[in-house]
Amino acid sequence: MSSIGSGSRAAPRVLLVEDHLALAQTVCLFLENAGFVIDYSAEGATGLHLARTNRYDVIILDVMLPGLSGLDVCERLRKDVGITVPILMLTARDSLEDKLKGFEAGADDYLVKPFDLPELQARLLAMTRRQSGALDQKPIEIGELRIDVRAQSVSRAGAALKLTPTGYRILLTLARQTPGFIAKENLEQEIWGDALPDSDTLRSHLYQLRQVVDKPFDTAMIETRQGFGIRLIQPDSD
Repeated sequence: MSSIGSGSRAAPRVLLVEDHLALAQTVCLFLENAGFVIDYSAEGATGLHLARTNRYDVIILDVMLPGLSGLDVCERLRKDVGITVPILMLTARDSLEDKLKGFEAGADDYLVKPFDLPELQARLLAMTRRQSGALDQKPIEIGELRIDVRAQSVSRAGAALKLTPTGYRILLTLARQTPGFIAKENLEQEIWGDALPDSDTLRSHLYQLRQVVDKPFDTAMIETRQGFGIRLIQPDSD
C-alpha cells in the first residue's frame, strides 16, 4: 500500500486508486485538508486488495490503470466480493458508451478529467450521505416487488435482485413515491443532491435498473411517461 500525506483521521474514509502520481497527490492533499482519511494505490490489483480488506465510505477508481483496470476492479468488487460501497469513476473519456460500461460494472457516478476539486468533494459527500442515510423501517412491498430497507435488499416474485447502490437508491425513491410520479429533475436531486450529474447519468442508471427489475419478468414495473416523470407501478395497474 502506498500513502500520500498524513491528514486528519476524521471520517469519511476514502480509497483512491489512481496511477497519475501528480493528480493523486493533489487529490489526497485537498481531501485530507477537507477532513477525509485517504488510502491510496497506484495499481488496480493493490486497490482491489485494499477494498476487500478495509472499510471505506467511498472508493475513487481511475478507469485506466496498469494491469487490472478500474472497470475490472469495480466489477470484481460488486460481483465477486459483494461490496456495496459507493464507487466514483475517474475518466478522460466523456462518451455515453464509456459511461455505460462503468455503470454496467457497478459504478455509481462518473467524473471526467480534468475536474474541479470542490466538485469532487461535493460528489463524495453526497454519495457518503446517501449511503449512510437508509431509514430504519419496515420493508416496502409493491405488488411482487419487496424492498427490505434495513438489509438494503430487493426481491421480485421471490427472486433476489442484484442492484448497484445507486440503482437501489433510485428504486427506493420511486417506491416511496408510489403510486405517484417523480419528475426527472426531482429524482436527480434526491439521489445526487446539489452535485448533479450530466444528463446521461440518470438515463444510464435507469436502463441498468430496468434490466434487473423488469427484463427478466413478464411485465414492467418502471414506467416513464412524458410530461409526468417516472414511477413504479404494479403489473396490470393503470
